[in-house]
Amino acid sequence: MKNLMRLATKSLVWLWQEIRKYKVASSVVISFALVFLVVSILIGMPPIGYIVLTTFIACPTLLYVYKNKNKSTTNTRLLLVFFAATVGTLIVIQAIPYGKNHTNPPINGEPAWSSPRTREIMVRACFGCHSNEVEYPSYASVAPISWVVQSHIDEGRSKVNYQEWNVNQRGAHDTIEVIQNGSMPPSFYTTFGRHPEAKLTKSEVAELIAGLQATPGFNEGDH
Repeated sequence: MKNLMRLATKSLVWLWQEIRKYKVASSVVISFALVFLVVSILIGMPPIGYIVLTTFIACPTLLYVYKNKNKSTTNTRLLLVFFAATVGTLIVIQAIPYGKNHTNPPINGEPAWSSPRTREIMVRACFGCHSNEVEYPSYASVAPISWVVQSHIDEGRSKVNYQEWNVNQRGAHDTIEVIQNGSMPPSFYTTFGRHPEAKLTKSEVAELIAGLQATPGFNEGDH
């Protein structure tokens, strides 16, 4: 454990020295990293996305710096390595199949909606992740966005799927609550102008809640 701590401390000291040595390149890289972090949080990047992208970009860049620690190099050359690693990573990850299969499972029943209007609003606000009729946007075929889209759909279906109603959907009891408190649909679903149809007005939210309260399966006492 002590050896591991000593190695980690030594690595951090070395990294800090390199950052001070290549101030311009370090400033650009850190700025890109911060932008990536903010955008990733806004769109709901899954944890594996951070790990893969950071590893694939950081490792070649740091390896180049380490190999040239006793040689003279420039900020420009270091930035070229960083951007080459970034472009190379974006090309390589397109071969990862996750998020590329856009087929939907068969529909296995829906709630006995209280009205067609209730279903219409639910389709707009919730069926993008909580159904078997997901309409994948064109950008959902390009990694890492494809990972983001698929992870949201997988997570949504695992919590409640309104088209798997013949299977017990315990998460349906939370539907009214999450709509009332504004956590559904989640903010990242409509960030950057995406899915404008899912942005409900106050009157539509009230209309939807009333409709769900009259629909069997959405209240705690329903079985």
